[in-house]
Amino acid sequence: MAHEYPRSSGFEQSYRCYPVSFIDKQHLEKGDKIIMPPSALDRLASMQVDYPMLFELNNSSAGRVTHCGVLEFVADEGLIYIPYWMMENMLLQEGDIVQVKNKSLVKGTYVKLQPHTKDFLDISNPKAILETTLRSYSCLTTGDTIMVPYNNKKYYINIVEAKPSSAVSIIETDCEVDFAPPLDYVEPEKPASSTLAKKRPQEAEEDQVQKVARFNPFTGSARRLDGKPSTESVAPVIKPHQLESENGTKDTKPSTSASRQRSGKLVFGSNSNQPTKEAPKVVPKKQETSEKAPKKQETSEKAQEEKETKFQAFTGKKYSLKG
Repeated sequence: MAHEYPRSSGFEQSYRCYPVSFIDKQHLEKGDKIIMPPSALDRLASMQVDYPMLFELNNSSAGRVTHCGVLEFVADEGLIYIPYWMMENMLLQEGDIVQVKNKSLVKGTYVKLQPHTKDFLDISNPKAILETTLRSYSCLTTGDTIMVPYNNKKYYINIVEAKPSSAVSIIETDCEVDFAPPLDYVEPEKPASSTLAKKRPQEAEEDQVQKVARFNPFTGSARRLDGKPSTESVAPVIKPHQLESENGTKDTKPSTSASRQRSGKLVFGSNSNQPTKEAPKVVPKKQETSEKAPKKQETSEKAQEEKETKFQAFTGKKYSLKG
């Protein structure tokens, strides 16, 4: 039986609750409207409460509180009918006692929702579906779990946050809606990106070392101090790994020079870089008369030419331009 409180304390009544399916109003499962007895309407009308009428439902035995609206006053006396999803939130069973109290709520400006499953976000337009569903709701309470039916499937969504209060009215108000990651969402692992990030600086340093190793100083065409073009070719630069030892042997690396030749870069001082077609050479005057000279003179000229090929930069005596 319903228990009435003094008028001075406002409307506060205890009722036995049952699902709305008991009175063949299962469509009310899509919202938060309840069915109350006619005596409740008489009492509320005499108190001049604010419209739309909003109520606080309290299950004191479980410590659960939620808020709702009212659709009709046609229930039997001492009973109320509420959506089953609200009974689940309140941990209520059929015939349990619940306290009903009129409540005035502020209009909501922000609501953060969290779907139970990520398949809700796979709907073509989840916000539009949610907006349509929330038209059947009067208010939202932080901590509640609402049910959104769509395409013969039920989607459950938690009310994570509400502003400016933990319980807000959403009747005729512009309310911003935000989504938290679904409960079954798992963040993808990122080991590959971190490995690449570690390798990139090392690869950049190796590229820089290769660029420095490929640098060839003092290359290009030779110029005379008097401005006239030189008839002599530039002396090849001798690399550290190509320096001759005192006994005249060379420590060369054919594989390195061959690879550089394939890359399209020339390395002076390496026989592997000689073009297939021999470029025209400026023959010294001594060599022009070598055909007429005896073989002995030709042999001495070849020895002189070998010495010139073994020329090393910045060797010999130093001179001053002042004389």
